[in-house]
Amino acid sequence: MVSHAEERLPEKSKGQQLTGDSLARFAQKNASQLGIIGVFIILWLFYFFAAPETFRSSDIYAAFMLSVPFFGIVALPLTMLIIAGEIDLSFPSIMAIGTITFIEVFDITGNVWLSFFACLLAGFGVGALNGLIVVKIGIPSLIATIGTQFFWRGMVLVVREGRSAVLVEPKNSALGDLLVGKINNFWPAQVIWFLFIAIVVWFLLNRHVFGAHVYLIGDNENSARLMGINVGRTKIILFGIVGVTAAFAGLLSSLQVANFFSTLGEGHLMTTLASVFLGGTSVFGGVGSVLGTFIASFIIGSINGGIVAVGLTGFYTQLIYGLIITASVAMHTILRKRLG
Repeated sequence: MVSHAEERLPEKSKGQQLTGDSLARFAQKNASQLGIIGVFIILWLFYFFAAPETFRSSDIYAAFMLSVPFFGIVALPLTMLIIAGEIDLSFPSIMAIGTITFIEVFDITGNVWLSFFACLLAGFGVGALNGLIVVKIGIPSLIATIGTQFFWRGMVLVVREGRSAVLVEPKNSALGDLLVGKINNFWPAQVIWFLFIAIVVWFLLNRHVFGAHVYLIGDNENSARLMGINVGRTKIILFGIVGVTAAFAGLLSSLQVANFFSTLGEGHLMTTLASVFLGGTSVFGGVGSVLGTFIASFIIGSINGGIVAVGLTGFYTQLIYGLIITASVAMHTILRKRLG
């Protein structure tokens, strides 16, 4: 006679097997996100034990929250663009273009809100123009945006004649408090904006038909066309989104220090790209995640401070950034060949 426990045993084993298979599928599907979370935890444990006095203090985390959003905000929409198989290297110049638009409009009108919207509009327009050059003329985005990077930087230098600008009045306005003020005298507003933009980009990429189109275009552009997706329009919108967030990030950076410099954005190219590629986005398109880029931004943002805190010199920073980008691209190349 078979007991009730024995009768239930096969069903229990089957349930355990299904659970194990589900976990395996989840781990395989989210391997890059789980990997970057693991890297984040390991790196922070290393910092915590190698430089305990620094990383047990809230000051270092406040510094990270002040600095990371300036390039992380651009890295998030850039992730979508690279998933679609394109890239934009002109965003450092767009950061400056957006900010000088703000300055020029503010000098004329004295209205910070009108100047703010003009800044965003200029960023979107310049970004969309990049998209038009790539889509309509057919120049590869890598080449096209290298060219526009120099062009818009030259425009900044011509318009401002290399002069800086003081932004004390805009910073002390309601707009300044909204963009770069502090919440509870600790939380910088820019990290809240970083989180907000991350949520918006995540929604677009994972819960909206636009995100499905982005992945399909990056995976196989010809198939996307056959499915009725307007590939050109989607790419132009993506370039525009990168442009508007770059202008926004540039304005945040300038308001933070209450000053504009014509070199604005030049130091963010490598950190932004490193955040995207370290976060698991493939340079070949079709693969990437917002969560990966978000976490990778804090990893990249911590490298310089972490290096100094553990007793090394800041000269190692560029070396590590370059190593991260090269290793990430190499990893995706190897995986692409094996899976292909």
